[in-house]
Order: sequence, then structure tokens, then C-alpha cells
Amino acid sequence: MTIRLATFAALLVAPAAFGDDWPHWMGPQRDNTWNETGILDKFPDGGPKKLWSFPVSGGYAGPAVSGELVFVTDYLTKDKVKEGNWDLVEQTGLERVFAVNAKTGKAVWKHEYPVKYKISYPAGPRCTPTVDGDTVYTLGAMGDLYAFNKADGKVIWKKNLKAEYDVTNMAIWGYAAHPLVDGKKLIVVAGGKDSQIVALDKATGKELWKAENGSDEGFGYVPPSIVEYGGKRQLLTVSPTAVRSLDPETGKRIWATPYKADNGSVIMTPVLSGDFLFFGGWNQKNLLVKLSKDKPDSVEVVYKDDKKKGLHAVNVQPFYLDGVMYGHDQSGKLMAVEVSTGKRLWETDAVIGYSKDSGTSFIVKNGDRFFFFAETGDLVIGKLSREKFEEIDRAKKVIEPTDTGGGRKVVWCQPAFARKKMFVRNGKELAAFDLAK
Repeated sequence: MTIRLATFAALLVAPAAFGDDWPHWMGPQRDNTWNETGILDKFPDGGPKKLWSFPVSGGYAGPAVSGELVFVTDYLTKDKVKEGNWDLVEQTGLERVFAVNAKTGKAVWKHEYPVKYKISYPAGPRCTPTVDGDTVYTLGAMGDLYAFNKADGKVIWKKNLKAEYDVTNMAIWGYAAHPLVDGKKLIVVAGGKDSQIVALDKATGKELWKAENGSDEGFGYVPPSIVEYGGKRQLLTVSPTAVRSLDPETGKRIWATPYKADNGSVIMTPVLSGDFLFFGGWNQKNLLVKLSKDKPDSVEVVYKDDKKKGLHAVNVQPFYLDGVMYGHDQSGKLMAVEVSTGKRLWETDAVIGYSKDSGTSFIVKNGDRFFFFAETGDLVIGKLSREKFEEIDRAKKVIEPTDTGGGRKVVWCQPAFARKKMFVRNGKELAAFDLAK
């Protein structure tokens, strides 16, 4: 059911008048780079100014920003939400999609539909909305995929991936792989036996191709990504049993190499650095392969499950820059790792303030420095190099951690950076903070 809460005319404003968009997971290029200028160097006393707050319920899905609108999803339930790390929790409620005015924080439209959850960490949806042109796509925790008209919330098409692809082995944490728009395609992790990954016509939802077998341990959570290597576009996808490269136009396999996940936990997107591709996951599982321009249908394993190399990202994608990836290991420590060798250059717990399992900060580059949004609710400005992490300034608890993870209160929702602002949510509110100089 869609409810319109503002006039259509109010939305017909050119996006260029408002600055950069943050239209989907990890920003405009899906690389956590924020290109706006005129951003503050240090925070004012008391932290960045809170411009508005919009009430939401539970969820881990970050917001997306496009034109004058901010999009966010949540889950409204009367049940008491349980952490249930490795346990399936059943509860009923409504998944909701909101469009909110980016300047005022007022609701423009919403759509809601009933969903019965049977997953671990059942707080709400995981996937950031994906905005493409006049359409916004959302994917709920149980596989409800929607295409909406961006301006008024009218449903263009919808389908339930779990039902349509006969998914019998549901991933324990639900659908969490952010959809990818590629040309006329919307590429999603569907999780079926012969449909680990599926390309849909983004305008109609019609299936264009499906590829790869699923796993006996669920279908994983890795967002599809496209890289270019040797002059050829490759679609990277990971299941709990293999890392694969596909032709994004046909779904046909280019190469594949075995990878054995622990508890079906595959989360980060593979990182490409020159000829080397790294992937890591829970319980210190990792894989480094070397690609070859002369043999595009095969890869060479450099190392595998070496506990002294690489990093094992759980909740947040590492940031890649000049041969080095910076990210949080499952221990919670922030690390710098040379991709081609797996060598750990340094590690620190300075950003979060502690080292605990699945410790997280979301890392976004702006100019020559970075913004770190920590699971504690702190917002940190700092610098990263091969030599060290350097903190420049910190704003304490800009938003309150409302969820429970690993026995502690956390906020595990990636912010959006646009319009010289940070848009961020927890389990109670979506808020906008002024970051203009």
C-alpha cells in the first residue's frame, strides 16, 4: 500500500541544484568516495548540527539520496526483536519504504507490505535502496524486491525472490546483497539452486539470465560487482563455496575457484588490485588469486586461509586505495593490508575505541581525508596511509546506538553523504547532520 504525502510538483526540481547524490550502497560509484567540496575540516563545539529527524523503526539498511529525496526502509513489528546471532527468529510485521524530503525531513510517500521473518538479527531490511533515473529499487530481508516510481511511490513491478526462485536454503541473515544496476539490467543475488545470481530487465522485472548453483550453506550476502580486467568486463559473485567471475551480459562463467566459507558467511565484495583479487570472511577465511590476461578463464591461487595475512571483513566493505585496503577485521581492529601480498602494515582500535568481534566503522573518502562512522555512533575525521591512521577530530554519538550486536549496543547502518550533509539512521530515527564548512 502506497501513501502519498506531498505533491508531485514539489519533486520536479533538478538534482544539480542540490549537489551530489548518494543513490545507492557506497555512493555514486559504489566505492565510498564523496566528491563534494566545501566540507568542514573540524566539527563545531558539540558536534555537527542536527538539521532534522524522521521517525523510523528497525533495520540495517542505510539511506540513499537522489534529487530532493532520501529513501530508507524499515520493519515495524509488535514483537520484541531478539539478537539471535546464529538462531532463526520468527516474527511478523510490516516492511516499509519511505521517501523523505532531504531539506525538511518531512515524509513524501511511503509503501508498506506484510512480511513474516525467519532469520537471525531480525531487526529489519539490510539493503540500501538503489536509485536509477526515475526508479528506486528496494530489497527486503525475505526477498521482496520492488521497483517504485521515485516521485510518487507507485509500484512499477515487484517479485519475491525466495518464492520465484524456489529458495529452500535461506541464508541465515536473510537477503543482504545490495542490487546492482548495469545498463538495462538489475542484477540481484536470488539464491536459488540454479540461480545464485539473476539479471532482470530493470524496467519490467523480466528475467534476462540466471547463473550458478547455490550452496548447502545458504547463498551468502556479497553484493554483485563489476570490474574491468584485461579489457573485459567481469561480474564478480561469491557463494559460500566459490568465488566466480561471470560475463555480465549473459551470466556465463569466465572463471571460478573454490572457497569454503564458515557458517555460510560471505559478505565483503572482492577487492581487485592490479592482477590480484582478494576475498576474506568470517573465522579468518581468506583467498588471494592472481588473474592472467593471457588465460582469462582461470586464476592462480596465491594463498588461502592464511590467518596471518589479509583481513576478514564482516560488517563493512574495506576501502581500497593505491594497492592497499583499509578496513575492519572481524576482530574489530582497523587494518591496512597490502593486497598483492596480504601483508598487514598496521592495525589499531582507535576509531571504535575497542576491539570486539564484528566491530565496525563505515569509511568514506572526502578529498585527502576520510570520514569514519563508528558503530558507537561517533563520527570521526581522519587520515589513512600505508604508515598509520591519524585522527583529526571526533564528534561523540551523533546518533544513539539502538541495536544489539555481539552483546553490545551498536548502530550498523551505513550513512549517506550528500548535499554537504550526512544522512544516517538507527532503529528509531533517520537524521540529517550539517557537514558544510
